[in-house]
Amino acid sequence: MRNKYIENFENAQIAGKTVPDFRAGDTLRLAVIIKEGDKSRVQSYEGMCIAKRGQGTSKTITVRKIGANSVGIERIFPLYSDSIESITVVRCGRIRRAKLFYLRDLAGKKARIKELRK
Repeated sequence: MRNKYIENFENAQIAGKTVPDFRAGDTLRLAVIIKEGDKSRVQSYEGMCIAKRGQGTSKTITVRKIGANSVGIERIFPLYSDSIESITVVRCGRIRRAKLFYLRDLAGKKARIKELRK
């Protein structure tokens, strides 16, 4: 049982954000606000969502992209964070699992996921 005051506060935090409908296997483009000193800028981070977890304001997503020299980079983003300006779904993947941690061991063409045809 959760405290009703905490629940009301969390609902107010969530109400201001619009999050598109996506799941693991989808390729996302996140506009992340980066603060450097007194200046801030928006940087794009594009990768595949390999996991969603949590509930309410503590919901997080794990996004994996392949960086320079075929090095995998994973970042965990709080879904309702103020540092995320926008989330766009680039493509939807056809998968059968909720968590795609097995992609960490694969490289190259083996790590591809087929696109979902609607």
